[in-house]
Amino acid sequence: MRILTNPRLLIAVFVIGGLLTVALWPKATAVETVHAARGPLMVTIDEEGTTRVRDRFVVSAPVSGRVLRIELEPGDIVKRGQVVARVQSEPAPLLDPRSRAEAEAAVESAKASLGRVRAEEQRARAALEQAQRDLARIRELARDRIVGQQELETREAESRNAQESVNAASYAVRAAQSEVQRAEARLAPAPAASSSGRVMTVTAPVDGVVLKRIRESESVVPAGEALVEIGDPAKLEVVSDLLSVDAVRVKPGTRAFIDQWGGPQPLETRVRRIEPSGFTKISALGVEEQRVNVVLDFVDPSAAAKASLGDGFRVEAHVVLWEAADVLKLPTSTLFRQGNDWAVYLIENGRARAARIQIGHQTGQEAEVLSGIAEGATVIVHPGDTITDDARVQIASR
Repeated sequence: MRILTNPRLLIAVFVIGGLLTVALWPKATAVETVHAARGPLMVTIDEEGTTRVRDRFVVSAPVSGRVLRIELEPGDIVKRGQVVARVQSEPAPLLDPRSRAEAEAAVESAKASLGRVRAEEQRARAALEQAQRDLARIRELARDRIVGQQELETREAESRNAQESVNAASYAVRAAQSEVQRAEARLAPAPAASSSGRVMTVTAPVDGVVLKRIRESESVVPAGEALVEIGDPAKLEVVSDLLSVDAVRVKPGTRAFIDQWGGPQPLETRVRRIEPSGFTKISALGVEEQRVNVVLDFVDPSAAAKASLGDGFRVEAHVVLWEAADVLKLPTSTLFRQGNDWAVYLIENGRARAARIQIGHQTGQEAEVLSGIAEGATVIVHPGDTITDDARVQIASR
């Protein structure tokens, strides 16, 4: 009993017990928090896009030949009918010995064919003259009723056939003469370089600006070769390839906007067309993706021109699927799964309290809260495994 009545010993016991209690008392976990607040929320599909001129015209060489140097440069203004290129016809190529021998043989063969058809023409003309003489005699005999009408008709038919044979022979002679001329043309000497051929001008089909000069230096081109591209940079559109699962959620007329184009403010656009055919694209991670091109029009075309946007500029396109001006929202980093429901940890009197909530639309950063918490509630961000219901927490200083 003396031990219990000793004041010093009692004080020592209480001090030691208090220290043990403090040492073993669970510490509060430091957490970061946010407050549930109201504000705007927008759900978008975000992809890279590219600007392009809506109506572009590729001016091509109308004939094969040598295109002379094109002096126009990208950015130059052109008017409809203005000369943008000149194409000069090329002289015939020189013949090698073998080709020349073949051409000479072709000339001799054509001349021989011409002689044969001329002989046939002479024979046809002789047959026609004889048929006409026989017809004249038969007509006299028929007039005297010495021969019958049938004999006269037979001679007349023979005369007409002889005339047609002469006509056919004449056509054959013309064709043979043309063959001779064509064969001799291959052997004709090439003209001098200064008179190699006439120059054909190529004109601009519309008013616009030179977007691209495909051919600059003088060179030989085939017919249909592209020379320059012309368009109006004031008539721009934006093309963005969306995943096919996202493209089916987009409709023509849907609001969209672009940013990351180099200016401080986003530019408003509208979805004009979703192309009906998709294509396969390999992502940066090597995954095959089905993509669909979505075409956006600027709501204010003059804004794009004032922003100095041109053809082929990179932008970030955002297609708006849903938006609201005033909703209760939380960062998605505060959410976690509790069974099949969403939940958050609230802070009440220094302790974490789990609360099931119902969420609506959400983006990658924020989610709409439909029910479960009130505006202004303090919610833990990034709740880890150390946070449990009724655990002691303290707000970390920032």
